[in-house]
Amino acid sequence: MMKQALLGEFLHEAENTRKLLAMIPDSALEYRPQPHLWSVAQLASHIAEVYNWYEATFNQDEFDMGTYQYDKGDTSKASNILQKFEENVAKAKAVVESSDESKYMNTWTMSMGGSPIMPPMPKIQVIRGFLYNHLYHHRGELIAHLRATGNGVPSLYGPNYEESQRM
Repeated sequence: MMKQALLGEFLHEAENTRKLLAMIPDSALEYRPQPHLWSVAQLASHIAEVYNWYEATFNQDEFDMGTYQYDKGDTSKASNILQKFEENVAKAKAVVESSDESKYMNTWTMSMGGSPIMPPMPKIQVIRGFLYNHLYHHRGELIAHLRATGNGVPSLYGPNYEESQRM
């Protein structure tokens, strides 16, 4: 039952993420509102990468960031980031579909070389916070970045500003 709820949200939100990533023009990739903030390319690439964390989160009780490796690929074109997203989201979907609900309450830890870097918590809390909500947070940042560059953004939960003005 819980798996079906997680899968339903996953599918809905992956489509929203796809719509957002598909609207990024190459001309906006280097934009960052302040020097210490991530660029559009870095945010979009990170969003795609979050889907790469599903296997370690759903299928392991410890995620060691000290051994984690990820190839972001070529982030100089928005289409490359979207392609990486598609690869990662397909793998993540398979992980959710094959997940074992009886393990959702297992204690999960993120560590770095054996030392915890996040407090241990039930895996389901990590799935909702570390995977799902974390992604939504970065999508919001990306939307703000795109708006600041004068680019459009998709409607995700109802009409966006432009659509609401036509009503």
